[in-house]
Amino acid sequence: MRAVVQRVKRAEVRVDGKVVGQIGAGLLVLVGIGKGDNEESGELLAEKIANLRVFDDEQGRMNRSLLETRGAALCVSQFTLYGDCRKGRRPSFDLAAAPQEARPLYEAFLASLRGLGLAVQAGQFQARMDVELVNDGPVTLLLDSQKLF
Repeated sequence: MRAVVQRVKRAEVRVDGKVVGQIGAGLLVLVGIGKGDNEESGELLAEKIANLRVFDDEQGRMNRSLLETRGAALCVSQFTLYGDCRKGRRPSFDLAAAPQEARPLYEAFLASLRGLGLAVQAGQFQARMDVELVNDGPVTLLLDSQKLF
């Protein structure tokens, strides 16, 4: 699994103009599921995201996690994180998991975050979404479950 994690002051996701997920301060997590991913991949990624020390402490240093700040996560499925742009001009998505394989793994990832005690909002799987955010910092990190350990 791959994730783009952005520290935000606020974020929301809309489908057909209707807000389906919304958070205040916390993390916007764009999540891609790749071929070969499994529930363990999602658990590892959730654990890493929940404990990333990317929020300021009293001295203004990035030293606190989402769990410590009691912030929320807004997760949006995004298969394009597996886009391969090495050849030609059109990205190849051959490494992305098929929707019927990806959906249960994405839902398991959300459950893992919730199981860690986080408030989690989510976009709508396989929908065309409008994502709006106010970056805080900006702080943006790229994570890949195959490179975590």
